[in-house]
Amino acid sequence: MAGTINLKNILFLDIETVPQESSYSNLLEEKQELYAQKTKYQRKDEFTSEEFYERAGIWAEFGKIVCISVGFFDEEAKELSFRLKSFFGHDEVKILREFKNLLEQFFSKKQHLLCAHNGKEFDFPYIARRMIINKIELPEKLNLFGKKPWEVAHLDTLDMWKFGDYKHYTSLNLLTNILGIPSPKEDIDGSQVGRVYYEENNLERIAKYCENDTLAVAQVYLRFMNIDILKDEQIVKVE
Repeated sequence: MAGTINLKNILFLDIETVPQESSYSNLLEEKQELYAQKTKYQRKDEFTSEEFYERAGIWAEFGKIVCISVGFFDEEAKELSFRLKSFFGHDEVKILREFKNLLEQFFSKKQHLLCAHNGKEFDFPYIARRMIINKIELPEKLNLFGKKPWEVAHLDTLDMWKFGDYKHYTSLNLLTNILGIPSPKEDIDGSQVGRVYYEENNLERIAKYCENDTLAVAQVYLRFMNIDILKDEQIVKVE
């Protein structure tokens, strides 16, 4: 399981997304039709596209990023520490640019890797698609055009746990439970982020939830490597 990777070369991350509009009725008619087509197979005959709109945030074409939380290990101190930082707000372009700047300044070398849970299916492509939509040039770590699989600098804790069993899905919450890691779901879960954003306007609450997931991904990775998980005093929040 990539046991030779230096911890300080990994950037752990998680994103939180919401529908682009607060309600289906705010979409232009053409966008409503496109959303109906996009979600046809997921909805089947159980929901109308309007009833299904609360889930729009999971598609980059109909959602937007409101928070990207990152975490990285600092091995310079006497004891291993883990630093957490979040980019969040209403301005998605600002969030994406700040994240891109972080990658280009500190995680752009060949040995650097990005790690998320289900990142290959969700977080990494979602960020890349939103960057393209917002006319932001892709950083090297997210630009997969023309790259061979072994050239892609991405780790995925879900992918690692599958051990080649590609029909197997395990949630981050389940993994933390079975591996003896504190649950990241202290407050809200992913299905509630849109409501917290549009109804409560509570970005700090969303950022905290996102950071908990980022920390959980790092803890899971440590367990995969048979390394003791972090204690509270080893976790540092960076403003």
